[in-house]
Amino acid sequence: MRQEDIKVAARPDQRMGFLSGNEMAALAASQINFHVMGYYPITPSTEIAELLSEMQANGEHDIVLIPGDGEHGAAGICYGATTGGGRVFNATSANGLLYALEQLPVQSGTRFPMVLDLVTRSVSGPLDIRGDHSDLYFAIHTGWIVLLARDPQAVYDMNIMAVRIGEDPRVQLPVIVAYDGFFTSHQKRRVHYFAHQDTVQQFIGPVPERITALNPRQPVTIGPYMNDPDLINNKYQLHKAMEAAREVIAEVFAEYAELSGRHYPIVDLYRMEDAEAAVLLLNSAAETAKDVADRLREQGLKVGVISPNILRPFPAEEIRKACRNLKALLIGERGDSYGSGGGPLTHEVKAALKDDPENRTLVLTRIYGLGGKDFYPDDAEAFFKLALEAAETGRVKVRFDYHGVTPGDPNRVPPPGTPVISREEVTGLVSVTQDPETGQLKVKLPPPRQLMERPKRIAPGHGACPGCGIFPAINQFLAALEGDVVVLYQTGCAMVVTTGYPFTAHRITYIHNLFQNGAPTLSGLVEMFFERKRRGEIDVGEDITFVMITGDGGMDIGMGSAIGTALRNHKMIILEYDNEGYMNTGSQLSYSTPIGHRTSTSEVGPHGRGKLFHHKDTPMIMAATNIPYVFTGVEAFPQDLMRKAAKAQWYAKNEGLAYGKVLITCPLNWRSEERLGTAIVEAAVNSCFFPLYEIERGVTTITYNPEEKGKRIPVSEWLKLMGKTRHLLRPENKDLLEEFEREVERRWQRLKARHEHPLL
Repeated sequence: MRQEDIKVAARPDQRMGFLSGNEMAALAASQINFHVMGYYPITPSTEIAELLSEMQANGEHDIVLIPGDGEHGAAGICYGATTGGGRVFNATSANGLLYALEQLPVQSGTRFPMVLDLVTRSVSGPLDIRGDHSDLYFAIHTGWIVLLARDPQAVYDMNIMAVRIGEDPRVQLPVIVAYDGFFTSHQKRRVHYFAHQDTVQQFIGPVPERITALNPRQPVTIGPYMNDPDLINNKYQLHKAMEAAREVIAEVFAEYAELSGRHYPIVDLYRMEDAEAAVLLLNSAAETAKDVADRLREQGLKVGVISPNILRPFPAEEIRKACRNLKALLIGERGDSYGSGGGPLTHEVKAALKDDPENRTLVLTRIYGLGGKDFYPDDAEAFFKLALEAAETGRVKVRFDYHGVTPGDPNRVPPPGTPVISREEVTGLVSVTQDPETGQLKVKLPPPRQLMERPKRIAPGHGACPGCGIFPAINQFLAALEGDVVVLYQTGCAMVVTTGYPFTAHRITYIHNLFQNGAPTLSGLVEMFFERKRRGEIDVGEDITFVMITGDGGMDIGMGSAIGTALRNHKMIILEYDNEGYMNTGSQLSYSTPIGHRTSTSEVGPHGRGKLFHHKDTPMIMAATNIPYVFTGVEAFPQDLMRKAAKAQWYAKNEGLAYGKVLITCPLNWRSEERLGTAIVEAAVNSCFFPLYEIERGVTTITYNPEEKGKRIPVSEWLKLMGKTRHLLRPENKDLLEEFEREVERRWQRLKARHEHPLL
């Protein structure tokens, strides 16, 4: 970023700090003091909501933070809030943006401003959580203004300016502020920010008067159905607003420069005054290229760097002017438009240059840095050399290619996988029979120790945190299944720590898909299996049990699709491990987090007491779909869990979908001792917070009653075992603890009523 010392009579006080891009985004949001933030955690943007939650608990802002059920829901929350006339904020990344994508044109088409921080990241699949621009390129077609922030300082400044730009009456469009995941979001830099919130408030001004859904005296219709020519007229108005934004952005940038002393040109030009060869890069990579340009200039080479500060509206005229005297330009892109011979940026730059009949710039493209691959000075130098060669020879040898790929070795074979489990090794210890008269199932199990001596379907060697409760529970469940098993894991801790290409801890066939689509994916495989058997393409004697493993919030963002799968009643098992949060992204609250529990997005402080609403009763939701079998279990009661696993397999083979929920500990995020995992889940059962029961064909049976065993304990005895809940035991939180205890008791009494009355 070019700094200019713009002299003003009285510039407001600023403080200097050493902060990351996400920290600066949260700081800007708190000073703007948005009315509402709808959000859903996804790496690497999640920190923003976490930081704002911590600030909220300390009373530093008044933003209403609303956790969505997924990015699509979060986008809907934001859109609904904008129709109420206030200021709205969101942050997301990668597949989170894609999941919300449907909502973005809705918002731009109805002209409701807001700010969305896009912390750019590689789009799955395969899954990669590091930074590139493959998500950003999906955003440019949505009708949103897109500002680019190359460093943490720009993140702060662009967020503040975005409010003014989007709300300008000539524009009235939502704005994306895009910055590089991890390169900018997590790396700290020296920054300046306004010392007083009033400075920011005065710059952005009051919320402009606009159409609102909150004035019953003046009812409005928002988003009506449109026919021709109304729709094309609507889009023409959006186009005109985007064109007006060019002037507004320049004005706001200039006014902010006077206020802050930091100037952002529409296109950042570095050493371009007499450059013959240049590179064009977005965001953080451009800063690396500038250092290399300085070194090459010392060698007498006329090189420069072009880097836009806005991507929508596209700065075509500014790029044409910058390239007018260039002989060669290399465009580096962190995303590809597959099959088109270049990324979107390439085609837009070429189109801009084509409109200048005097321009003879040779254009090369290199795709680089996908999946967060670092961009080093040597890479920038390689780009410059390609541009210099084209400038000198007047020819381009290879117009489009990838930079930084690793050649394969045809003589190298993949490493051997884990040993395959034969069907015989996992058959013959468990039997399930059905009474022909009553239809009741009878399960015959050997001692748990004998079952656990079976070959494990998940081999040792995963990378989970010490004390993680996922694998004791999953291994117990899988140990009770007979024969061949195919598993699908939704994204989450269990998926991430067992598969790191080219290695896997799974000894059986394994599939991954994202949170929101695991159950439909597996249901498609199930139906393909049975149809191929029917057609004789698979041996009729082949028998496979299909199991989806989900957790870490997978039954929040994936709840809708799981319900659809259950209603269709496919022959499969859904097993949810419940660690009471989104642990794979850093312990954010999920809908299974109990009230009052501390997470990184339900912080505890002078103005915060943990999560504000009760936990979701997923087993009862799934039971309401009328699937044949639902159960709960914990590893502390192994025979109970294994017996239910055997039943689930029987139902999945004979009647339809079975769903089970197992409570597991997460010592890292529950702030508990690793050695206490089994004791904690046992206490959860004995406190009746997590009762053990099953629902077979609609009939509920409690399989372990701590009251009858004389083992029931107060909820507080369970809570004191975890650091995340000890604040609930303080006198000032007595009312919250009592509310939690009442809800636990209410659910327990309802469960007992179901147990006693089969029709309930």
